[in-house]
Amino acid sequence: MSGQESAREFTAQMSAREGRWRLYVVLLNTTAPWPECAFSGDTVPTFTDRTDALSVLGFEPVAGAEWTWTEDTDPDDPASPVVLIAAIRVRSRAGVGA
Repeated sequence: MSGQESAREFTAQMSAREGRWRLYVVLLNTTAPWPECAFSGDTVPTFTDRTDALSVLGFEPVAGAEWTWTEDTDPDDPASPVVLIAAIRVRSRAGVGA
């Protein structure tokens, strides 16, 4: 290599907690804190909002990756509210350590 480390791939997820959406990059097998961005307001962040937040955190979507949405609930309480979780594959940008 020419002194540059190749970009590593990760999963970025977004979910709402206490009425606010937050986006975070899952860094497995490390003790490093997960990069995170909280959005203001209670509306779902737009595609551009999410891409901009990833950029600030030092990541970008992998070419061809799309956001996927899934529902999660408390398995012990079938009447619990549904939590929406969005996910996308991302990679670290050049010059950003992750």
